[in-house]
Amino acid sequence: MKIIAITDSLPIEEENAFLETSAPKPTIGPKDLLVKINAVSINPVDIKVRTSSGSQEEPKILGWDAAGTIEDMGSEVEGFSIGDAVYYAGDITRPGSNAEYHAVDYRIVAHKPSSLDFKDAAALPLTAITAWETLFDHMKLTKESTGNLFVNGGAGGVGSMIIQLAKAKTSLTVIASASREESREWCKKMGADYIVDHHQELASQLRELDGADYVFSAYTTGKEEELAEVMNPQGHLVLIDDPESLNIGAFKPKSITVTPEFMFTRSMFETEDMDYQGKLLEEVATLVDNGTIKSTATEYFSGLKVDTFRQAHQRVETSHVVGKVVISY
Repeated sequence: MKIIAITDSLPIEEENAFLETSAPKPTIGPKDLLVKINAVSINPVDIKVRTSSGSQEEPKILGWDAAGTIEDMGSEVEGFSIGDAVYYAGDITRPGSNAEYHAVDYRIVAHKPSSLDFKDAAALPLTAITAWETLFDHMKLTKESTGNLFVNGGAGGVGSMIIQLAKAKTSLTVIASASREESREWCKKMGADYIVDHHQELASQLRELDGADYVFSAYTTGKEEELAEVMNPQGHLVLIDDPESLNIGAFKPKSITVTPEFMFTRSMFETEDMDYQGKLLEEVATLVDNGTIKSTATEYFSGLKVDTFRQAHQRVETSHVVGKVVISY
């Protein structure tokens, strides 16, 4: 099969940042699906792994978000049939989905929303899981939950899903941060009640809206004191970035709970509730099909080719992408 891989951590501008080569079809285990890939989307984790992996003895396949069709499956797979259209976010410890075929544990896979094509479905899994775990696992929000949720980074892939899920499944007021007109309009489209400018002082803007009881942060590094200031006492902050150090003392006076979210935890450690992610994505598919949630795909590329992946990665690296970048093939 054809794959797009890396052999070193090179700047995206370099011609050999990606390599097009061939590899055997993945061998599946008893709990695996073999999926023929129709579309993938690019996430910040793709950029992080590409730029930090270093020199590789064997080509390394990136890519986690994927949508495609089941071609084969292991003896212990339940709930799926050959030919089913599926979507999922994969396992960071296994080869990725930037290939013609991909092996993935069925417990983290769901049936693709029937109302979406493959490319729009591929935009959803990783960000939907991250947003769901943030809101309902960590913050433990319900339909009866009230107060203010501040989304620090509202126009990104995860922020877009946080806004939509919070509006669909809680009674919170959602405040999103965005600076450019394009990103502000996107946050409104996703359902945010208020937009604040993260290039301006946040505290005064949030104070006018009675502060934040819950905060989702995609950009935490160096912002601990600012985030603590905008939060109400006994609030909850969930962060998805990787600060080299975190000033936890900034949150102590208000007894704020601080939780990191990493959506690959369940698959990395094969936790007992690993199938929770597959079930979660089935629920997301239902919300999409009944019109509650929209796909966050905004930019489309085509072809399992080096140039395509270089262009798509370059777009995500700019940090100015609204929604998600998708590649179909």
